[in-house]
Amino acid sequence: MRHHLILRVITKLLVGTIFLFALYVQFHGDYSPGGGFQAGVIMAAGFIIYGLVFTLKRVKQVFPPWLVHKLIALGVLIYAGTGIYSLLAGYAYLDYAALAPHHPEHGQHYGILIVELGVGITVTAVMVAVYYAFASRAPILSDEDW
Repeated sequence: MRHHLILRVITKLLVGTIFLFALYVQFHGDYSPGGGFQAGVIMAAGFIIYGLVFTLKRVKQVFPPWLVHKLIALGVLIYAGTGIYSLLAGYAYLDYAALAPHHPEHGQHYGILIVELGVGITVTAVMVAVYYAFASRAPILSDEDW
């Protein structure tokens, strides 16, 4: 691992920037291209790059699998919960006007942010879970068999 010093240093610098860009895409998705799905993939890419450079064991210490699985469910609950709240308030499913009945325009803005947050959390967690599943598999062939 010592011979990858430059790669490790660059990765440490890039991962923070990748996460920051993911947050930018997440919270500016209603004003510009982007949103929850794109931000989730970008955020997951940061974790995956970290795992590729620093090993699967280290990335699982940073982002444990139990947390990944909980975040998958949390993101779906945020998305669905927004719709259920709308129904309980007497509006149609995912009618964001229910979030601010006196100012429907504000409700639209809040609703988009909340739903996109749920999508971003779910996509990040699912992409990382897929990476964990593939990276954790035992190789069929050993290195000597190549």
